[in-house]
Amino acid sequence: MARSALLNVMVQAALKAGKSLSRDFGEVQNLQVSVKGPSDFVSQADLKAEKIVRDELLKARPTYGFLGEESEELKGTDGAHRWIVDPLDGTTNFLHGIPQFAVSVALERNGEVVAGVVFNPATDELFTAEKGGGAFMNDRRIRVAARRVLSDCVIGCGMPHLGRGNHGKFLVELRHVMGEVAGMRRFGAAALDLAYVAAGRLDGFWETELSPWDMAAGLILIREAGGFVSDMKGATDIFGSGNVVAGNELIQKALIDVVNRPIPTR
Repeated sequence: MARSALLNVMVQAALKAGKSLSRDFGEVQNLQVSVKGPSDFVSQADLKAEKIVRDELLKARPTYGFLGEESEELKGTDGAHRWIVDPLDGTTNFLHGIPQFAVSVALERNGEVVAGVVFNPATDELFTAEKGGGAFMNDRRIRVAARRVLSDCVIGCGMPHLGRGNHGKFLVELRHVMGEVAGMRRFGAAALDLAYVAAGRLDGFWETELSPWDMAAGLILIREAGGFVSDMKGATDIFGSGNVVAGNELIQKALIDVVNRPIPTR
């Protein structure tokens, strides 16, 4: 596949950060047996990965803005372009030695995400997409799954936990979806979950209370793989709402209907 100069910059930044995370991941697995645990080490790994990505991207395009999870937003002089980066999506997985985490890098132009990269260094899987150019995993073209009814589908989701999210609301959503689908999955890294929808591994996905860096690269991956994404209301304000529903055209619409069903009254 042919990549633009900008996408090549993004890929190289993600690969370089991924190499750093791979080294640190080996240390995390060793630290699991210690009493203190690996929390402080992981936070440093996260910060180091973001610095690598930030330095690589801004070296190539110093006038672009930068929005990352671990640092204050940088307003670029360009005005039209902004990098949106999660240097370690799936931090809790990483912390526990679970090889389901990723570097996520997206490019936004005039408010629209036009390129995205999601890289899992543990599996060496690189997902890439550019507007109008299709979506790829390790240079192989990917497409969303073609299943037409929820009863045939495996659906991914996020899940609230201690101190975060509306647990009661989620349990209602989960109850509704569980009764309609062939299987549910919760992998713990939204960028990869969205990439999995793009690759047809998951038929659909929904999650609430996300940040732009959790979703940006995954959104264009799905769109360029022939899929559909919106917020929970079916609207386009995904970053503003902090929630996302994704799938092919039929499954995405069906999933929106199911997760928005009212709570049953007795």
